[in-house]
Amino acid sequence: MVKTKFKPVLPSLREKKRYLVFEVISEKKVSFEQAYNAIMGTILGFMGQLNAGKAGVILLEDKWDDSSQRGMMKVGHKSTDMVKSALMFITKIGNEEVIVKSLGLSGILKKAQAKYLNAQINV
Repeated sequence: MVKTKFKPVLPSLREKKRYLVFEVISEKKVSFEQAYNAIMGTILGFMGQLNAGKAGVILLEDKWDDSSQRGMMKVGHKSTDMVKSALMFITKIGNEEVIVKSLGLSGILKKAQAKYLNAQINV
Protein backbone atom coordinates (compact mmCIF):
# COMPACT_ATOMS: atom_id res chain seq x y z
CA MET A 1 0.00 0.00 0.00
CA VAL A 2 1.53 3.27 -1.13
CA LYS A 3 0.74 6.40 0.82
CA THR A 4 0.72 9.52 -1.26
CA LYS A 5 1.03 12.97 0.18
CA PHE A 6 -1.14 15.75 -1.18
CA LYS A 7 0.58 18.93 -2.20
CA PRO A 8 -0.58 22.01 -0.29
CA VAL A 9 -2.59 24.64 -2.11
CA LEU A 10 -0.48 27.54 -3.30
CA PRO A 11 -1.07 30.82 -1.45
CA SER A 12 -2.12 32.51 -4.69
CA LEU A 13 -4.91 29.94 -5.12
CA ARG A 14 -6.25 30.09 -1.57
CA GLU A 15 -9.38 32.02 -0.68
CA LYS A 16 -8.53 35.40 0.77
CA LYS A 17 -10.01 35.95 4.20
CA ARG A 18 -11.15 38.91 6.26
CA TYR A 19 -11.86 39.16 9.97
CA LEU A 20 -15.16 40.85 10.83
CA VAL A 21 -15.64 42.13 14.39
CA PHE A 22 -19.24 42.46 15.58
CA GLU A 23 -21.04 43.51 18.73
CA VAL A 24 -24.32 42.25 20.17
CA ILE A 25 -26.27 45.03 21.90
CA SER A 26 -28.90 43.75 24.34
CA GLU A 27 -30.19 44.29 27.86
CA LYS A 28 -29.20 40.80 29.05
CA LYS A 29 -25.98 38.91 28.37
CA VAL A 30 -25.93 36.58 25.38
CA SER A 31 -23.79 33.45 25.34
CA PHE A 32 -21.57 32.48 22.42
CA GLU A 33 -23.80 29.50 21.56
CA GLN A 34 -26.91 31.69 21.35
CA ALA A 35 -25.10 34.28 19.21
CA TYR A 36 -23.64 31.54 16.99
CA ASN A 37 -27.03 29.94 16.35
CA ALA A 38 -28.68 33.28 15.58
CA ILE A 39 -25.90 34.50 13.28
CA MET A 40 -25.51 31.27 11.33
CA GLY A 41 -29.28 30.82 11.03
CA THR A 42 -29.69 34.33 9.66
CA ILE A 43 -26.77 33.98 7.24
CA LEU A 44 -28.22 30.70 5.93
CA GLY A 45 -31.66 32.26 5.59
CA PHE A 46 -30.41 35.41 3.89
CA MET A 47 -27.71 34.00 1.62
CA GLY A 48 -28.88 30.42 1.13
CA GLN A 49 -26.79 27.32 1.66
CA LEU A 50 -24.74 27.64 -1.52
CA ASN A 51 -23.68 31.27 -1.01
CA ALA A 52 -23.18 30.78 2.73
CA GLY A 53 -20.85 27.90 1.93
CA LYS A 54 -18.94 30.02 -0.58
CA ALA A 55 -18.64 32.81 1.99
CA GLY A 56 -16.81 30.48 4.36
CA VAL A 57 -18.11 32.05 7.57
CA ILE A 58 -16.41 30.77 10.70
CA LEU A 59 -17.21 32.27 14.09
CA LEU A 60 -14.15 32.24 16.33
CA GLU A 61 -15.21 31.00 19.78
CA ASP A 62 -11.94 31.94 21.48
CA LYS A 63 -12.39 35.57 20.34
CA TRP A 64 -15.84 35.97 21.99
CA ASP A 65 -15.82 38.42 24.92
CA ASP A 66 -18.73 37.89 27.34
CA SER A 67 -18.30 41.22 29.12
CA SER A 68 -18.39 43.46 26.04
CA GLN A 69 -20.57 41.10 23.94
CA ARG A 70 -18.10 41.35 21.04
CA GLY A 71 -16.92 38.59 18.78
CA MET A 72 -15.01 37.90 15.60
CA MET A 73 -15.72 35.84 12.51
CA LYS A 74 -13.64 34.82 9.53
CA VAL A 75 -15.24 35.56 6.13
CA GLY A 76 -14.18 35.25 2.49
CA HIS A 77 -13.18 38.61 1.02
CA LYS A 78 -15.83 38.54 -1.72
CA SER A 79 -18.69 37.97 0.74
CA THR A 80 -18.06 40.58 3.41
CA ASP A 81 -20.87 42.89 2.27
CA MET A 82 -23.41 40.08 2.16
CA VAL A 83 -22.47 38.91 5.68
CA LYS A 84 -22.69 42.47 7.03
CA SER A 85 -26.15 42.76 5.44
CA ALA A 86 -27.23 39.48 7.02
CA LEU A 87 -26.17 40.73 10.46
CA MET A 88 -28.63 43.62 10.14
CA PHE A 89 -31.56 41.20 10.02
CA ILE A 90 -30.90 39.70 13.46
CA THR A 91 -33.51 41.18 15.80
CA LYS A 92 -33.89 38.47 18.44
CA ILE A 93 -31.61 35.99 20.12
CA GLY A 94 -33.75 33.62 22.13
CA ASN A 95 -36.49 35.83 23.59
CA GLU A 96 -34.20 38.85 23.91
CA GLU A 97 -34.40 41.80 21.49
CA VAL A 98 -30.91 42.55 20.15
CA ILE A 99 -29.01 44.64 17.65
CA VAL A 100 -25.97 43.10 15.98
CA LYS A 101 -23.57 45.77 14.80
CA SER A 102 -20.49 45.37 12.63
CA LEU A 103 -17.56 47.20 14.23
CA GLY A 104 -14.82 46.69 11.70
CA LEU A 105 -13.11 44.57 9.10
CA SER A 106 -9.45 43.64 8.74
CA GLY A 107 -7.32 41.23 6.76
CA ILE A 108 -5.05 40.51 9.72
CA LEU A 109 -6.28 38.79 12.89
CA LYS A 110 -3.94 40.67 15.23
CA LYS A 111 -4.92 44.06 13.81
CA ALA A 112 -8.65 43.30 14.01
CA GLN A 113 -8.28 42.20 17.61
CA ALA A 114 -6.25 45.25 18.64
CA LYS A 115 -8.23 47.84 16.71
CA TYR A 116 -11.83 46.65 17.12
CA LEU A 117 -12.19 43.82 19.63
CA ASN A 118 -10.21 45.20 22.58
CA ALA A 119 -10.67 48.92 21.92
CA GLN A 120 -13.43 51.12 23.32
CA ILE A 121 -15.57 52.27 20.41
CA ASN A 122 -17.94 55.16 21.00
CA VAL A 123 -20.43 55.43 18.17
